[in-house]
Amino acid sequence: MIIVLGATGATGRLVVAELLNRGETVRAVVRPGSKLPDALAHRERLSVTRCDLLKLSEYELETLVAGATAIVSCLGHTMSLHGIFGPPRRLVADSLRRVCRAVQLQPQSTPVRIVLMNTAGVSNRDIGEQVSMPQRVVITLLRLFLPPHADNELAANYLRLMFPPDDAALEWVVVRPDTLHNDAEPRAYELHASPTRSAIFNAGKTSRPNVARCMADLLTNAALWHEWKSKMPVIYDAASS
Repeated sequence: MIIVLGATGATGRLVVAELLNRGETVRAVVRPGSKLPDALAHRERLSVTRCDLLKLSEYELETLVAGATAIVSCLGHTMSLHGIFGPPRRLVADSLRRVCRAVQLQPQSTPVRIVLMNTAGVSNRDIGEQVSMPQRVVITLLRLFLPPHADNELAANYLRLMFPPDDAALEWVVVRPDTLHNDAEPRAYELHASPTRSAIFNAGKTSRPNVARCMADLLTNAALWHEWKSKMPVIYDAASS
């Protein structure tokens, strides 16, 4: 069973559909009051849990993740003044921490796989990515004044620092799309270890369907998972990189 956090979001719902289309059993975790599109809501092999991840007790979190083989996080901040600057400012990072801790308490024979949707504007500090001075200045300002960016950095760094490649409980991949856009269908995409262009001054494009397809590919293709485990691949539409 694969859990999708943020399943009613613009990308999360596509991830749910992509996994179901591949025959996976999915538990969609959504906020109270939100709903999946009608085309998804009644699909076989889909269960829906409505909750606030930051308000669940430890027992409730352990119950939520029990039996999961993988967890996809498509959590993000609503693009409104309240969503960007209002609480919770650490929605992504704090939710991820709580879920990962609950997973660590589960008896398991193989590690649970975590796929985190992030952004190309967040650097992978494990490999010393080269960033121009002007971009460093902009990123510093974003970190200081734009809470969602700092949240994304904290979430990626949590996985990177807390779970080494040989961790017995968790394996992870952080998927970093560049400028997101909507497209009707997934098309060819490319994965790179680091950005091939500036995420600030020369951003590439990544369609949401391609992000969903990539996340599903990672969880259903063992060779692809092995290639990118404990890494932070940047995804571009094939014509954009």
